[in-house]
Amino acid sequence: MKRRTVAWLVLAAALSIGVEAPGSAADIVEIVINGRYYSEPATVQFMVAVQPDEQNRILRIEADSVDLFRASEFTLNGADEKRLHTIVFKSLPAGDYTLRAQVHSSTSVRGTAMHHVTVTGAGLQ
Repeated sequence: MKRRTVAWLVLAAALSIGVEAPGSAADIVEIVINGRYYSEPATVQFMVAVQPDEQNRILRIEADSVDLFRASEFTLNGADEKRLHTIVFKSLPAGDYTLRAQVHSSTSVRGTAMHHVTVTGAGLQ
């Protein structure tokens, strides 16, 4: 098994049993992605881990580059919400993207996670 696959499995297992890093932004939200480079038109799939909490009301997901901005919002059901959310951005053109996940309460942003990905042009010929 490749080292990357093993690392992905360990991280997914840790998230499913609720391992936390006290005092960090990972307590609230974390982006879990397998890869940093994609060929256009890219389909970028990743998971967002949200620590269930009564204050959680909205999960906002963004893909932001110089030429493109996409965002989606999902309603969260507080402490009863599932921990892992699968997100897919399809047909991303070439560019450097910041993936951002934010958890909002009814009054403020509770936590933010970011990850950078690069979509290269035209793919391999």
